[in-house]
Amino acid sequence: MLFSAWTATLDKNVDNHDDDQKKAALQDSLRGKTLLVYSYMIRRNEPIGVREVQRDLRFSSPSVANYHIEKLIALSLVRQDEFGRYFVAQKVQVGVLQAFVNIGGYSIPRLSFFAAFFTTALIAYVLLNLECLDISAVGFAVAGASAFWYEALKVWLKRPFS
Repeated sequence: MLFSAWTATLDKNVDNHDDDQKKAALQDSLRGKTLLVYSYMIRRNEPIGVREVQRDLRFSSPSVANYHIEKLIALSLVRQDEFGRYFVAQKVQVGVLQAFVNIGGYSIPRLSFFAAFFTTALIAYVLLNLECLDISAVGFAVAGASAFWYEALKVWLKRPFS
């Protein structure tokens, strides 16, 4: 019984190590224009052609777009449909993409939700306690909101898409 528990733990550790290696290899391959094409395809959320990618991302030729799409196919992130259009087959969160959430075709920094919460809490506190404000509570709320807005802006400026 002890041996089987030990081997199960060992198998989990090996699987986690394999997953870490796969993620590292994926993160190594998914950068630059390839990451730009991948994030564009995620935002479009519909099958698209090579010329659309080339035109919308302002690549010099369709072959550049095709090269990066083929890299995504080799990574098993993108597939081709029966009409020759490409779609995202698997969504992965690597690198800078981890800091974003996609809502309705828009990529929004995750930290902006915390920033909005702190800002809303600050405004609500000030409006509800206008006569007897606690300066330390206001200070903490301002500091929290400012820190989250600052970090959200930093992430937004590093986004791989425009």
